[in-house]
Amino acid sequence: MNLFLNPMKPLSPVGPAQRALRTVCLGVLVLTGLAACSSGAKKPQPVDLPPVAALMGTQLAWTAQVGAAHEAIAPVVASGRVFAASSSGTVAAIDGATGKDVWRLNLGTGIAAGVGSDGQTAAVITLSNHVVAVSEGRELWRVRLPARSFTAPLVAGARVFVLSADRTVTAFDARNGARLWVQSRPSEPLVLSQGGALLAVGDTLVAGLSGRLVGLNPANGSVRWEAPIATPRGTNEVERLVDVVGPVSRIGDSVCARAFSAAVGCVDAARGTVVWSRPAQGTTGVHGDDRLVFGADAEGRFQAWQRASGEPAWSIDRLKYRGLSAPLALGRVVAVGDSSGLVHLVSREDGSEMTRLSTDGSPIVVAPVLSGDSLVVQTRNGGLYAWRPQ
Repeated sequence: MNLFLNPMKPLSPVGPAQRALRTVCLGVLVLTGLAACSSGAKKPQPVDLPPVAALMGTQLAWTAQVGAAHEAIAPVVASGRVFAASSSGTVAAIDGATGKDVWRLNLGTGIAAGVGSDGQTAAVITLSNHVVAVSEGRELWRVRLPARSFTAPLVAGARVFVLSADRTVTAFDARNGARLWVQSRPSEPLVLSQGGALLAVGDTLVAGLSGRLVGLNPANGSVRWEAPIATPRGTNEVERLVDVVGPVSRIGDSVCARAFSAAVGCVDAARGTVVWSRPAQGTTGVHGDDRLVFGADAEGRFQAWQRASGEPAWSIDRLKYRGLSAPLALGRVVAVGDSSGLVHLVSREDGSEMTRLSTDGSPIVVAPVLSGDSLVVQTRNGGLYAWRPQ
């Protein structure tokens, strides 16, 4: 079967074994270098930006509003539609060409993670630990999960795959929500309240489990291979926290990912082997093309690595301390959002500024996406903005 045919706070015990998992207050940890959450260290301030370079033309194609959303809720593009959601419970399918609603539904409960879609079925995780499937504006089913999830479900091959915070992967029938299989892994006491990695590569389901990318058989959940991006080390639970964070960069069988505050690396998903892994202190995901992989470190230093070898290609400091999102590589530029609602388009060759785009001024905390020829971003206040090149 090819899947692509076509803050430091205790949680309530979860799951049959009543696992006591704890989430990490990511923002504070980044700013204090993994110091205690109660630290009073002053946040470093970014330098003023120069006037916009405007070396490439863009045109605002459309805008839409779905409602305020947090870091674990990101838009996804499938079949010409942009599927987006809000923290309060709205899920919407938006025409990627016009920005008009195709359908919109309020689930009546808050959303914890999403959206995943294959173009027909959309899926989200609710705050009450339910995975909910929606199609054409109608709820199909909802099933309660035994643990929280901060990762958008993957919808592929008529199935909905869910990665839970206890590092369990579960497969559901997309038509009726029947549980098909469960793959559980040993769980560490700390988990990230941040989206992880869950994607399809040919007929293999790839999940980020701790600091490893793991290839699973989508038919039954059996493990085909494991490839470590980073190995847990350190003297305490925080230092040993190296979960793979999303989004990841996939080009063919090459999957490149970041392990939280530990490393960036690339894996050959056909062989299940690590091509390279390099220490890197970032906490947001990566993206790339067939030649380079891009991402920001914890301070906002934006970097590029050679995809084939992991050797550094270039690095820029001018966006430091701006709270950068994960990036999106598209053509000759790389797009990255920041905490002031700006979208920076930089050259893929050397990181020089090409142009800068403005939104509603609220943070852009999730990676931009590409819909046709349009660059689409979602702000924390729920604004969707789409630009086309001129």
